[in-house]
Amino acid sequence: GGVPVVAAYASAATPTVPVVVRALAARGRHRVAVASYFTAPGRFATAAAAAAPGTAAAPLGAHPAMARLLLHRYDQALAGALPAREVATNGHLLASA
Repeated sequence: GGVPVVAAYASAATPTVPVVVRALAARGRHRVAVASYFTAPGRFATAAAAAAPGTAAAPLGAHPAMARLLLHRYDQALAGALPAREVATNGHLLASA
């Protein structure tokens, strides 16, 4: 049981979103949704959504939870609660696709 989840990538890594979608279809999975963690609309978010035969998640950037997370991390960094390395490591969630 369960729903298969397969990681796919929108830029330099493989497998790409279209490749994974085709592979799932070849295995009889035709109701495929693409869930991403893009923080803003753009080339990669558009390409990933275009590869989805059905539902595709919108970028997270406009979601209130993203704004709260950004402000929380900023407050932690200002207070010195996070080492500089950790701020940079965790910050990639706010800046990368």
